[in-house]
Amino acid sequence: MSTAYHAKYFANELTRHSAAEGVEKLSRSLFDANVDLNPHQIEAALFAFRSPISKGVLLADEVGLGKTIEAGLVLCQYWAERKRKLLIICPASLRKQWSTELDEKFNLPSIILEAKSFKDLYMSGQSNPFIQEKVIITSYHFANRKKEEIRLAGYHLVVIDEAHKLRNVHRKSNKLGKGVKWATEESKKLLLTATPLQNSLIELYGLSTLIDDHFFGDIGAFRAQYMSADRDLIDLKMRLKNFTHRTLRSQVQEYIQYTERKAHTAPFIPTDDEQALYQAISNFLLREDTYAIPQRQRILTTLILRKLLASSSQAVAGTLQTMKDRLTDLLQNSFNKQHDYNDWLGEIVAEDEMEYEFLEEEEEFDEDESMGNISREKLINEIEELDKYITWARSIKIDSKTRALMTAIDTGFKEMEKMGANRKALIFTESKRTQEYLKNFLEANGFAGKLVIFNGTNTDLESKKIYEKWVKENLQTNRISGSKTADKRQALIDCFRNEAQIMIATESAAEGVNLQFCSLLINYDLPWNPQRIEQRIGRCHRYGQKHDVVVINFINKRNDADNRVYELLKDKFNLFSGVLGASDEVLGTIESGVDFEKRILAIYQECRSSEEIQSAFQKLQSELEAQIKNKMEDTRKSILEHFDEDVHSRLKFHLEDANYQLDRFSKMFWGLTTVILKDRAIFKDEQYQFELKQPIEYRDVECGRYQLISKDKEKQTTTHQIYRLSHPLGEYVLNEGQRTKTPKKEVVFNITKHPYKISLVEQLKGQCGYLTLKKLTINSYQKEEHLLFSGVTDNGMVLDQEVCERLFNCNADVIEPQSWSESAEKNLKSNAERHIAATISRSLENNNRFFQEERDRLEKWADDMLIAVEKDLNDTKIKIKDLKRQTRLAQSIEEQSELLKQIKDMERKQRKQRQQIFDVEDEIMEKRDELIEQLEKQLVQKTAHEELFIIRWTVI
Repeated sequence: MSTAYHAKYFANELTRHSAAEGVEKLSRSLFDANVDLNPHQIEAALFAFRSPISKGVLLADEVGLGKTIEAGLVLCQYWAERKRKLLIICPASLRKQWSTELDEKFNLPSIILEAKSFKDLYMSGQSNPFIQEKVIITSYHFANRKKEEIRLAGYHLVVIDEAHKLRNVHRKSNKLGKGVKWATEESKKLLLTATPLQNSLIELYGLSTLIDDHFFGDIGAFRAQYMSADRDLIDLKMRLKNFTHRTLRSQVQEYIQYTERKAHTAPFIPTDDEQALYQAISNFLLREDTYAIPQRQRILTTLILRKLLASSSQAVAGTLQTMKDRLTDLLQNSFNKQHDYNDWLGEIVAEDEMEYEFLEEEEEFDEDESMGNISREKLINEIEELDKYITWARSIKIDSKTRALMTAIDTGFKEMEKMGANRKALIFTESKRTQEYLKNFLEANGFAGKLVIFNGTNTDLESKKIYEKWVKENLQTNRISGSKTADKRQALIDCFRNEAQIMIATESAAEGVNLQFCSLLINYDLPWNPQRIEQRIGRCHRYGQKHDVVVINFINKRNDADNRVYELLKDKFNLFSGVLGASDEVLGTIESGVDFEKRILAIYQECRSSEEIQSAFQKLQSELEAQIKNKMEDTRKSILEHFDEDVHSRLKFHLEDANYQLDRFSKMFWGLTTVILKDRAIFKDEQYQFELKQPIEYRDVECGRYQLISKDKEKQTTTHQIYRLSHPLGEYVLNEGQRTKTPKKEVVFNITKHPYKISLVEQLKGQCGYLTLKKLTINSYQKEEHLLFSGVTDNGMVLDQEVCERLFNCNADVIEPQSWSESAEKNLKSNAERHIAATISRSLENNNRFFQEERDRLEKWADDMLIAVEKDLNDTKIKIKDLKRQTRLAQSIEEQSELLKQIKDMERKQRKQRQQIFDVEDEIMEKRDELIEQLEKQLVQKTAHEELFIIRWTVI
């Protein structure tokens, strides 16, 4: 059996702050986490801990690889090390998902803070609700609103999910990003995004400033070094390697078995009446002199109408009504120009819940531009024309596309039946009006009570009822977060999982919703933006999906452009079939989703015949192929992929090491538990189960049956509580183990009856000696704790650390020593002092490496800043040279005189800039030296050590 000495060692080992760079660093979080072990996630979490003095890192794995799990491992380790000021900032739609993941997978308590929950806590007496021993989860916007409270809280770690949304933080106009940055400036940060580099290298610059302003110099220097014709991407990659970590799905297929995507189409043929309406509205959209579409917003409004026209007649009728109301209002308000230029496009987008990116892409417009002289007669005619289209659209009650939906659902459900998958379908539409229309249609055709709708507001009566029912069912659980918006989304997802067969969703469900239990996705409306489509499919086709995912797309057989768009998305972006879907390299060629959609819109607007349409799409396809080839060979791949030929062996090592550490942790925790609870529990050692017979006065630990946590889900039973380090009973056992009394005794280790051979201990059979265990604590850049064994045999042979550790794998008995040698003890303590000194020296060496890394980074930052200053001087020199050239070519004395005057001004500026270079250089060097001095002060080590026990040992 284990002894008090085993317990003391195990308890301290299980709770110590490790400075190791290997899997050992994550031992506690890996042990406590109720997740499958994937080596790429372990590697990413280790990357986050790589340097104790960096201000943060960016984890940028491809979508579906589990960045939430990676961040959860890091949060769990921080929690285990009692660094419990932890904050997650994410889009509002992801708050509930984070809360659920932390609870179910990591046993971490969390709270969602929004306006109501913040106010309730404040009114209950908490002066700053952002300070409490729970993981705080909040949205970007609320974090910005409460930036003072967040800054005062002083977090140990801030996780920022979907961090690419803050990529423009370096811009003065980005108030949201600047607010979040200021609030978290003093905290270590973990940024998560699958798209760290989508449009421009400047995005990487922006994300770096979110973590540390001293990573790169100013934006001018960044552009000069990495975005010019002679850019140095190798240097950029070197600078990013300690800041960014990225894994691709193609690199982990050995460990994660992805299911297939299977593409199906749902062709439909519009009636003559539907086709005539489509053509009439198309012709209206081609006219450039309409009042219905302001010049300021012509392209985007036309784009939206095109998409709604393809969605449903009811959707386009609603938007045409908004346009008609605006013109009627304009007529009645005597052409009030101010009213004409309100955020009309924003109203359309909000009403129909179109993609939010449209609002960010509003065209440049001169505020002084007006509609000119408005013809009252023409305005009235246009209102009447719109009214005709509205009546026409509303007269088409059920269109051909809707009828094809029933066939698509039937086809999809038959595929589900073949695979043994759930009879569930996720239907995406780009229009909220179409969503309501489809809901009514499906309810009238056999799906009443079997569907749920999901959008940005979820304020309909059915959603409210689903939410109220969910609240009642979860009243006595910790599933209710306190955020009504987040809980309502979760209620709808739970309803879809447990009760409904169909979810009809707008783009609000395309981000941050995990629906692995559904394997059928129907794109009722197909976005033109490939990134959006990939996000949609990624809701179902992701890690954890057990079946192939069937993707059904609607095809209008009377529309050549629609068919060409589908072919482009299917064949060039590989969105709908295969194991991996669209690669990030290919998606990355689309610099802006809206810009790409504008290119397609131009084809719809400009091409009339099938030949023109085919030619235009062929040209677009050729351009894409060139961009894809260029991008794949250039920026993204060369900068962000740090994997080399050793990736396979490295991931394999991580997995093997993790399994070893978990096995070691399990045995130590079990051995510790059997010692501490020996008089209070009945143990089943082979099943790692026990029954606690007596309650414990520590956080209300009750009697009951417990099962040690295991990665093998089959070994866990729902009739037992999961027993882990962070469980209240686990915490009690750890605390008691550390307090266990360990006087000088003799410990007899029994290797003879050990179930498996330990060669290092076998060699000591029949021998005796002395052994001590000391705990060394080093405080420098981080807190390190080392458990240092020192041992000797009676004949003077020194035992190394590993031999002593292996001794404690054996069961033992404690007896009174027959003799005790003071000289042997003195010699043992002398060995222990040398062991301590060597460990301190190694720690200093490691910390010195981190210091040199940071010093090099600050040196590079200083160089960047000087480049920016020198660039201004060079620009002035070039301008002077150009002016002198112009002087020689001057046609008149007056022109020459004016140019000479400009040259004098520029030369004066040049002299001033030369002088400023020295001043700025001094300032930069001073700042650099100040930062380095701060690092040097932290490098100074403070050490302490205590003796946990000293024993005489015997091996039998």
